[in-house]
Amino acid sequence: MPLDGETGTSDAELLARYAAGEQSAARALTFRHAPRVLALARRMLGDAAEAEDVAQETLLRMWKVAPDWREEARLSTWLYRVASNLCVDRLRRRREHGLDGVPEVADGAASAQDGLEARDRAGALRAALGRLPDRQRLAIVLRHMEERSNIEIAEILGLSVDAVESLLARGRRALAERLMPRRAELGFADD
Repeated sequence: MPLDGETGTSDAELLARYAAGEQSAARALTFRHAPRVLALARRMLGDAAEAEDVAQETLLRMWKVAPDWREEARLSTWLYRVASNLCVDRLRRRREHGLDGVPEVADGAASAQDGLEARDRAGALRAALGRLPDRQRLAIVLRHMEERSNIEIAEILGLSVDAVESLLARGRRALAERLMPRRAELGFADD
């Protein structure tokens, strides 16, 4: 059972109810969409506090458009696009100010060795993702971490499906090139 309590209610209807002043509709939309927006922002930015700021700003923009919402695209697609743009803006500002560090994320692995290897692998992946061009990184995150289809990614990024597939292929190649030399160091033995 979805947490929003509005299983059969469309996003457009909830937005209309919110625009009419119904706060329970706002709560339902927040429960429905905030976790995925926050997850995308965390994966793109690697910083929980910044990700929360992006998620809040994305939801604020949703509330602002609620009275004028026309269901030309799915709300989730629109939210991903807004969050993606906000993340890319923050990443650009980081690069301009030299703040493109990769924060460590705690891992709940069973043993210390497994935990260290998992942390090193995750860190290496985050670092490699961080060196990708923004659009390639966003396509990889949406496809492999957010499990979005190529069609959804095309809608979110405003591209053709062929362009998304090209971004994904280039991103995967670049990740493989960056990670392959570290195979042994990251605990991947040759079979």
